[in-house]
Amino acid sequence: MENLSVAIIQTKLKWEDIDENLFRLTEKLNQVSDTDLIILPEMFSTGFTMNAKLVAERESGKAVNWLIKMATSKKTAITGSLVIEENGNYYNRLFFVFPNGKYKTYDKKHLFTLAKEHEHYSAGSEKIIVNYKGFKICPLVCYDLRFPVWIRNVEEYDLLIFVANWPNKRVKAWGALLKARSIENMCYTIGVNRVGLDGNDHLYSGHSAVYDALGEKISKENKETEFIEKVTLSLESVTKTRKDFGFLKDRDAFNLI
Repeated sequence: MENLSVAIIQTKLKWEDIDENLFRLTEKLNQVSDTDLIILPEMFSTGFTMNAKLVAERESGKAVNWLIKMATSKKTAITGSLVIEENGNYYNRLFFVFPNGKYKTYDKKHLFTLAKEHEHYSAGSEKIIVNYKGFKICPLVCYDLRFPVWIRNVEEYDLLIFVANWPNKRVKAWGALLKARSIENMCYTIGVNRVGLDGNDHLYSGHSAVYDALGEKISKENKETEFIEKVTLSLESVTKTRKDFGFLKDRDAFNLI
């Protein structure tokens, strides 16, 4: 069975400065080699801004083109979210770009009402599953982490990804929820958060992490500063864990309306 080499990029973000963020991230991605997937934070090109009209791009914009260029040149998949305008609406849209430049997208379902995200962005309605290197991957965005019914593993996915701008004042919840999602869904779970201050003086302390299907933390870094860490995920391991314990067979059946 396949292994998946993943690089998580915990980084500062320059407030609403797309060019500077892409420049900095290019330098960081150039430090990564021989990996299958690179994960960036939420709104990696701007920070978590409500100034959607000011910073939004179309899917033909520079940040999406940068993702495609980096993925194809490095021959790796890359994922992260950014601000997209489409038909007069604004979305916190996650892109999963494959090494061939093709991509799938997910619009953040749960908008962060505490920051009035729902007043500036439109919510998504469909969860996506990405098939890549033998893994079924479910990529989600930040606040989605708090909603286990939406996340519930009815698709037999192997890896959950959360890209985030999760503030320091609630970082204990971040760690607890990542671990809980990995346990209840019997899958690898990766959370990639940013660090530093944003334009609203909110502090982000990172704590990006990787958990296995039993909720054990398998990443090593525990810094509250910028870092890059590579972790190898084993499809055989997650498959064996489910076979040995079988907890997913007892899950409740339901439909979301």
